Amino acid sequence: MKSADDVAITILGWLASEPDLLDRFMALSGTDPSSLRSAARYPGFLAGVVDFLMQHEPTLLAFCQATDTKPEDVVSAHMSLSGPVDY
Repeated sequence: MKSADDVAITILGWLASEPDLLDRFMALSGTDPSSLRSAARYPGFLAGVVDFLMQHEPTLLAFCQATDTKPEDVVSAHMSLSGPVDY
């Protein structure tokens, strides 16, 4: 099983291959291409990356299929980086 940070970095890499999603993520997070690398060093930013994916099930499933990642691993990373969420 990958660490929570590794899952978040994998998500970020996948987003980089999905320009429309990457643009949306950057708009929502207030980042730009030049600041992504430095922002990825901060746990709060990585939590936001995972949260972005968790907010839209079709995107979550597309990521999981494209990267051969179990949805449970993303949920675990989300809980590790953000804490439990009450929906």
